[in-house]
Amino acid sequence: MAQFKEEAFSQNYSDVEGEEADTTDKIFDVKKYVKALGHKTTMDVATSFEGSLICLGGMQIYNKDYWKLPFVYGGIAAGIGGGIWFNDKGNELASALCYAGAALSYWGSLMDGVISYEPSDWPNPQKATLYSLLLPGLGQIYNREFWKLPLYWGIIIGSGSYYIKFKENFERFRAIYNSGDTTYISAETAKYYKDLYRRYRDYALLFTFAGYLLQVIDANVFAYMHDFEISDDLSMRISPTLITPQIPTNNHYALGGNAAPALGVGLSFRF
Repeated sequence: MAQFKEEAFSQNYSDVEGEEADTTDKIFDVKKYVKALGHKTTMDVATSFEGSLICLGGMQIYNKDYWKLPFVYGGIAAGIGGGIWFNDKGNELASALCYAGAALSYWGSLMDGVISYEPSDWPNPQKATLYSLLLPGLGQIYNREFWKLPLYWGIIIGSGSYYIKFKENFERFRAIYNSGDTTYISAETAKYYKDLYRRYRDYALLFTFAGYLLQVIDANVFAYMHDFEISDDLSMRISPTLITPQIPTNNHYALGGNAAPALGVGLSFRF
C-alpha cells in the first residue's frame, strides 16, 4: 500500500519552478478595459458590455462607431432633462415618458453595441446570452432555434398578464379591507381574498422571472453546444494494461519511494 507522508502535501508540482499561481480571477479589469477603449488591446463582448453599463457609449467607442455617440448621449440627456422639467411643471405623464425615453436610449446603446460586435465564430455564447438578457427570445433567434420562441414568450407573457390581473384584484380587496366597508362583503372575506390574490401575484411574478432566466440559460447553453457532435457509434473496450505511477522529478514522498509498475485493467469508451 502506498504510504503518504506529510511532506507530500507541501511539494510544488508547478511546471514552472518558482511561479506563483493566482487562482482568483478578476471579475472586471478596469485597466484592461481602458486600454481596449484606446484600441491598444482587445476584449470580448461580455467585458465590453459590463463596462458600458457604467461607461455610456463604451461599446460604440470600442466598435469605432463614434458617429453614434451623439445619439447615445443626446438621447439619454434629453430624456432625463425633459423628465426633470416636466416634473417641475406638474406633468407627471410627460415626465414619465421622458424618463422612459432615456431608459430606451440607454438600452438601445447596449443592444447596438452587442449587435455591432463581430466575433470570429458563430454562434458566440456571450452574444447569445446578452441578446437574451436585453430582449427575451432574441438569443434563441440568434441561435436559429425559432421553435422555442412560443414556449418562452408564452411563459413570460402569460405569467406577466396574470401578475397584472392578480395585482389589480389584490389592490381592490386591500382597499375594501382597509376602508372597513362591509356593505357587500365582510372584513374577513375581504382579508381572505386580499391574501389569496397577493399569493397568486407573487407566484405569477416568480414564474415570469423563471421564464426570463430560463431563456437566458437556454441561449447560453445551446450556443456552447452548437458544435457538439452526437453519434450513434458507441463502443467500450476492456484490455489489460501496465499502470506506471507518475512521480514529479526529485519527489519521493507521494508513494514513499515505492513506484513499481502494476498490472491492471484498462477501460475506454468511444462515443
